[in-house]
Amino acid sequence: MNDPQSPESSPGQLSMPLGVILERRESDNQWIDFDWCVTSVLPGADDIDEWVELRKGEDKNGAWVQYHAGTLPLEIFRKETEGYKFNLSLEQPSVFIVLRESDDEDDEHDLFPFLVTVCPYEAQDYLDSSEEIVESVPMPEAIMAWLADYIEEYYVEEPFKKRKRVAFDPRKEGYDKPPPPISHKYNRPSS
Repeated sequence: MNDPQSPESSPGQLSMPLGVILERRESDNQWIDFDWCVTSVLPGADDIDEWVELRKGEDKNGAWVQYHAGTLPLEIFRKETEGYKFNLSLEQPSVFIVLRESDDEDDEHDLFPFLVTVCPYEAQDYLDSSEEIVESVPMPEAIMAWLADYIEEYYVEEPFKKRKRVAFDPRKEGYDKPPPPISHKYNRPSS
């Protein structure tokens, strides 16, 4: 692999900066002003301090604006190669973007990108928490090639190990002992 490792990374851990493109649309819902969705990612994007408006327009669904909302590191690790391999085997491999709601009332943006990953198992963990929003976008060819090279170098198939069933022995569990006596001190009539 010719990709540079970041200085704080360990062997087998690589990182690539990904820009996250969010789209804001006017909402038909009476309770919210805007709908947000991730439209794409930009491999190798520069770091930004503030959101950058990329383009805006209007179509049959209303007005929309696309922002470069942030650049996050896409980190890949040796121990997660099984998930990466599964992702690449899908008809449409994806990049998963974890979004969090902004706590700041004065923030003009309701959401912000928190994490990017290509491991579907990690994305599922964030979905299970139901505290974050997880969206997916098609994986760009550059990331597919980078990930395929990484998997080829680090993936080790682990053989399936069937657990041996242990027979249940009730004597070991204490079922052969008589039950403790039942106290009737609380069932006595008061004197």
